[in-house]
Amino acid sequence: MKTAASAKLGAAPSSYNLIFQTINLITMKNNLFYSLLAVCLFSIFSCQQAPEAPVAAATVETPAPPDMAKVKAEIQAIENDWATASNAMDAATIVGFYADDAISMNPNKPMSVGKAAIQKDIEEGMAKHKKDHKVSFETMDVYGDENRATEVGKTTVKDATGKVVYTGKYMAVWEKRNGKWLTIRDISNDDKKEE
Repeated sequence: MKTAASAKLGAAPSSYNLIFQTINLITMKNNLFYSLLAVCLFSIFSCQQAPEAPVAAATVETPAPPDMAKVKAEIQAIENDWATASNAMDAATIVGFYADDAISMNPNKPMSVGKAAIQKDIEEGMAKHKKDHKVSFETMDVYGDENRATEVGKTTVKDATGKVVYTGKYMAVWEKRNGKWLTIRDISNDDKKEE
């Protein structure tokens, strides 16, 4: 027969068992929890991609702006040669400043299309000019780029004494062909008629 003390002792192992089982169960649950937590964290961090190296921004080379001061100087040099040829009554040299497909529009007459028509118009105009009058052209401004430019200019004619006897203005479209500036279109008109 069991006594109360032995019952306590007999119960002790089962109580301790229960306590140990509970502790083991808690420990196992904690181990399971921590194990699952570790697996989840490992999965999360191992699935993330490594940060990529920054991609350099695509470089787009912007072309240098055209040197319009240079273009203006080149066209003014041609205008100086044009004035020299005009003053020498050299129509052939002037026609050389035009492209083959050029169009010239002078006041009070139809358009001159092509070099032959332009030369005829120049020769008719020269026949009316006084020999002691000298013309000059001033390039006021140019717009465009190194291959095509629009010129705005003014014309001045002086007599032998230096008195201004005529002024006018013009616009010319220039195009560089085979490295040479040529007039492809021009138009002019008078400020006042020549005296």
